Formats: sequence, structure tokens, C-alpha cells
Amino acid sequence: MGGAAAIAVAHGPGPAHPAARGLADAVRVVGSGAPASGPAPAGHVNAEWLRDIFAEPASAAPSGSRPQDPKASPEVSRAPAAPPPPVYANPFRAVSGLRPERVDMGADFGGSGPVYALGHGVITSATGDSAGWPGGGWITYRLTDGPAAGLSVYVAEDVTPAVQVGQEVSSATVIANMFDGSAGIETGWAQPGGGSAESQLAAAGAISGGGPFPTRVGLSFDELLQALGVPDGSNAAEAASGILPPGYPSDWTAATLRP
Repeated sequence: MGGAAAIAVAHGPGPAHPAARGLADAVRVVGSGAPASGPAPAGHVNAEWLRDIFAEPASAAPSGSRPQDPKASPEVSRAPAAPPPPVYANPFRAVSGLRPERVDMGADFGGSGPVYALGHGVITSATGDSAGWPGGGWITYRLTDGPAAGLSVYVAEDVTPAVQVGQEVSSATVIANMFDGSAGIETGWAQPGGGSAESQLAAAGAISGGGPFPTRVGLSFDELLQALGVPDGSNAAEAASGILPPGYPSDWTAATLRP
């Protein structure tokens, strides 16, 4: 090449792109005849130093690689989700000195402390001076969730109500406070209207406080309590009297799980 080749490379303010700087260097070398990397004849372009000039920085992505999507997030190790809470819970889990006694129209216990609802429900009765039960306590609620939804539960005798009629409750609600009196408490399936124990209805065999015990209705409730971790009654293994009306689950496994 005879004389210096005049090639202008124009760029705006700020640092030049690496490729632009390389091209400018190449132009100066070609124009001056000075080698950029190793000897090269004046006026000739040496392939090696031209590659050096335009070589990609070491941090550049390999040729042919795809740029990382900035929206893509790295894989995150996630802990397994906690299992859902059971549909019903032990209503006597905070009672001090809980003592299982006999099964009659319901299940009898001694001890003192808070009594919780089994699960979601609505209070239908709540009094501390019922004439029909020793100790005067009488609380009923209708379950609205789980395998026993629609059935009613009573807690009676040595208990003081902690709820009001119409109140919505759950297994986290204290419905009564149990005191260690002479009668203890009794809990079981209540009549739909909340008037008394289910076992007294003709459909359940019309068995009241005089026995014979245990009633089939009382054992049904005791079996539910056992599924929730409550000790069984002293006569739970004896033959039952009366009838379990239709609509009562025969297996309480589902009561401890939430689908």
C-alpha cells in the first residue's frame, strides 16, 4: 500500500466500544505501518495481531452461547408444605388431671381447665344453672364441618360456659371451664334441638340417666374422643345398649385428617 490510508472513526462522548477501539487501532497501524502484536510488514494487515485487537474479553460469553434471561430465577429449594390441621381436635388438651370415667349417655371425665370445641360449629345452648344436670352446666353446639357436620354436641355438669348462643366456634375456641367438683363433666351427642342427650330419644333406644350403660350413642362419642387422643372410658369395652341412629359415622379416622 503506497501512502498512509486516511480513515476516520467517529464516536460520541463516553468510552468507546471495544470493537470501535480495536478498529481505530487497526486503522492507525495500517496507516503508520507499525505492528500491533509482533512484527508485520508496513502497510500489511497481520492476521494474528488483527485477531488480538478484536479478541473478545475473557469475561465475554462463549461464541454461540445464549444470553441469560434476566427474568429467569435460579432454582430455589423449597421445603415441603406443612400438612393442614386436623378437622377436629382434642377438646381436653389443656385440662389438668384429666380422669376418664364411665361411658353412660355420653363420656364422663374429672379434672379442671378449659374445654375446647371439637371443631367448627355454632353454639345453640349455654347456661350454668340447668336444673337437669348436677353442677348446673349445659352447653351445646352444632358442628358445621367434618364427618359429623350437622350433629350436635353437649358438655354438661361441672362446667361454666365461656360462650353465648349464636356464637361461631372452632377447635381453638374455649367453650367452657371445667372445675373439679363432685359430679365431674359429661360430654356426648346432644339432641338436635339441644334439649338433652341424644340417647334419650326413642330412635336411640330411649335410655336416660338410669341406664343401662354404656349406651351405643355414648360409645360413639367416646370412640371419636379416642381418635383424637383422649383416654377411653372405664367401661368402653362392655356391650352397648340402645341404638345408634342413622347419620353417625362408624369410623372416625377421617375426623383426624383434613382432605
